[in-house]
This record gives sequence, C-alpha cells and structure tokens, in this order.
Amino acid sequence: MDTDAVFSALADATRRNLLDSLHANNGQTLTELCTHSALSRQAVSKHLAILEDSNLVVTVWRGRDKLHYLNPVPINEIADRWIGKFERHRLRALVDLKRALEGDGDGP
Repeated sequence: MDTDAVFSALADATRRNLLDSLHANNGQTLTELCTHSALSRQAVSKHLAILEDSNLVVTVWRGRDKLHYLNPVPINEIADRWIGKFERHRLRALVDLKRALEGDGDGP
C-alpha cells in the first residue's frame, strides 16, 4: 500500500465527499457522483482518478456503465498502523490502572 498516496487523496475535502457519497450508495456512475457535487464532470473525474490511483476506489464495468466502489481496505490499514498502535497503549494503561486499583490478586 502506498500510504503517502492514500493520505494525499484523503487530504482533499472534495475527494472525502466523493468517498462519503460512495459509502452512502456504493457502485455509482460518474454521472451519479456528479449530482452530489458542484464541480464539473471533468473535475470529478480527475478526483476519482486520484482515488483510484490510491486504491480507495475500485471500478467495475457493467455494460457501458463504469461503476465506482469504495475500497475501505487502505483506510483500515491506516487505522491499524497509525491509530491502532496508539490505542493499544491507552488500553494497556487502562488495564494496568484497573489492576492497580483492584489489586493484583496478592491482597489480603
């Protein structure tokens, strides 16, 4: 996974809005995605290309229609790497605090 490409793609509000639209209704055509945006068809298409390059969106041709689907895997990988590792430390600290407050079983 190209983490830089994913972070770069997610840095733009328009692209995040496109991902939100796909999350709400997965498998949309370019025309459908354009109805949710004030941008031109060409601008939306360029943003979709960046999302595809970062693997956040995958496409499937169904006849003449190119359907766009949200791919949550890169976001999950970021969550595991960048958020999960910080969360583990906090959870471990809470467990240690709980044990300290309750006693570790060696009490009276």
